[in-house]
Amino acid sequence: MTHRAEVDDIVIYHNPACGTSRNALAMIRNAGIEPHVIEYLKTPPSRALLESLIARSGMAPRDLLREKGTPFAELGLDNPALTDAQLIDAMMDHPILINRPLVVSPLGVRLCRPSEAVLDLLPSAQQGAFAKEDGEQVVDAAGNRVAV
Repeated sequence: MTHRAEVDDIVIYHNPACGTSRNALAMIRNAGIEPHVIEYLKTPPSRALLESLIARSGMAPRDLLREKGTPFAELGLDNPALTDAQLIDAMMDHPILINRPLVVSPLGVRLCRPSEAVLDLLPSAQQGAFAKEDGEQVVDAAGNRVAV
């Protein structure tokens, strides 16, 4: 049984224009959870929060950088000499550089790419079948993850 505090603790840093982010959000809701949805392009995290999320996820800042559809190349962020602080500076200046969806739950913090990675963070089981927007079946009618 899921405790209410656990349900209240699910947060998704979401971009509604991103299919992966929409799929992750839909899988959270398919588990009967209404998460706190933060559209991080409208409400970016503070530097301290971003640093905390990165640390809690076990990723390096470079692992959270998004290249596609961002100023990544123009800013020269592929330069291996850039420090973590410089990469975080870039994400603070250009939140679109923060890859998504980033999900926070009592079970951890994870960049959910592919979107079904969110299933590992949910304290509740899926309540029924789920297919991604592209039609790929992720969860069967019994609520079980489909093997790839």
